[in-house]
Amino acid sequence: MFRVDRLRFGTAGIPISTPKRSTVDGIARVRDLGLDAMEMEFVRGVNLKSELAKKINYVAKKHDVLLTAHAPYYINLNAAEKAKIEASKNRIIQSAERLHDAGGWSVVFHAGYYLKQPPGIVYQRILEALRDIEKKLMDRGVKVWLRPELTGKPTQFGDLEEIVKLSEELEMVLPTIDFAHAHARNRGKCNSIEEWREMLSLMEDRLGREALDSMHIHMSGIEYTEKGERRHLPLRESDMEWENLLKVLKEFGVKGVVISESPNIEEDALLMKRKYEKTKA
Repeated sequence: MFRVDRLRFGTAGIPISTPKRSTVDGIARVRDLGLDAMEMEFVRGVNLKSELAKKINYVAKKHDVLLTAHAPYYINLNAAEKAKIEASKNRIIQSAERLHDAGGWSVVFHAGYYLKQPPGIVYQRILEALRDIEKKLMDRGVKVWLRPELTGKPTQFGDLEEIVKLSEELEMVLPTIDFAHAHARNRGKCNSIEEWREMLSLMEDRLGREALDSMHIHMSGIEYTEKGERRHLPLRESDMEWENLLKVLKEFGVKGVVISESPNIEEDALLMKRKYEKTKA
């Protein structure tokens, strides 16, 4: 996988203000806004053809926009039915292949649900599924990061320890750290400089400096209950201490991408980018 030169900021999907709703036009709009990344949303299926992906590759390079992708929501690598696990694996593989064709870098997905099973057993099932996905992608020469996401509800697989452990065991895997999800999953915790320093230090200690030089981050405001995530909010309408988070990212010299998942995707992406550029390490 190629290295990212700095911490880039972008949108989860085509910016809302894009006049024509296409990926190509979305990339140009990202550049016009002064952003430098965009996440392609495959959330309802991978409908991007290889030929168009190659055109997207050209446009993204022309505008210096880093591309990531979000694999479909219909993924559960711990499903009870084997057919559903295989379908989930294929959705991740298809997402990675199209992102690779588009010259992209990193594909994020929600790995699965516990379904009231012991977390250790669920972890092993998801590990084996990802090992198979990784082998197939390597055999096909597809080189993008596979990114299990830190999820927003305790019923979902994907706390920090689990996704870091997967990253230790698999060559193409690194975490997606959704800081809003961490805040919601832990019912209001994970919202301080000290806690974020602990998270980044754990990643660096366990995965090496590459993990911090290649971070895939999701950010937004968030509403949560005792059951975890409820819905995303604009940053300024939430209790997220996002400005302090940006200070910690700069302190640790993080590189990679910050994707805004707020309802006002480009507004909050720009808010974070401008604040980050003014922040002193």
